[in-house]
Amino acid sequence: MRILLAEDDPLIASAILASLRKLDFSVDWVEDGRSVESALATCDYGMLILDLGLPGVDGLEILERMKRAEKQTPVLIITARGGVEDRVGGLNAGADDYLVKPFSLEELVARVFALRRRTQGWSSSELRLGKLAVDPRKRQVRLDEQEIHLSDREFRLLMALIEVPGQVLSITQLEERLYGWGEEIASNSIEVQLHRLRKKLGKDWIRNIRGIGFKLVEAA
Repeated sequence: MRILLAEDDPLIASAILASLRKLDFSVDWVEDGRSVESALATCDYGMLILDLGLPGVDGLEILERMKRAEKQTPVLIITARGGVEDRVGGLNAGADDYLVKPFSLEELVARVFALRRRTQGWSSSELRLGKLAVDPRKRQVRLDEQEIHLSDREFRLLMALIEVPGQVLSITQLEERLYGWGEEIASNSIEVQLHRLRKKLGKDWIRNIRGIGFKLVEAA
């Protein structure tokens, strides 16, 4: 999943970036409200982590504009505004969760996983498609109860596919889900990782829809 982090405190932002990237999330960081809107207009993010006290455009105004534009990106607010009225106002403005500063990184990570699970309709922390099971927190993959060892890139690619099983994703869409700003992308990187992933899972699990893209399906 690719996440947009909107936080104007560099120390807080750097800690969040390190924690989430270590768990294979792709994270882009912006420091003001106008950059948030620009980023949301150019990329389909899986989640927005939003500080309310941003310069330029306030976080609550960003939420209101997202609601008017019917933008469905899940939002986790992180803010020092901890009063009941503040929390109620943030949730009523369209946020899906609310975390008051100071907070532990462990709680932030737990809320990110819980929000992703809830908004994507997962019934448990483990994702399943037939005999294929993926645990995002433990970074474990099992096929027919046998553990499959994947590289970081292969695991991120499998997560991008299993989040939307049966949906065809183009190479460009996969790149947008896997790579954040400033990450160098080799010209055939996705194709190479797909080839390796198909070798480890079995070629029938990842179907190539010629001229369109790839999708994860339950192998017969």
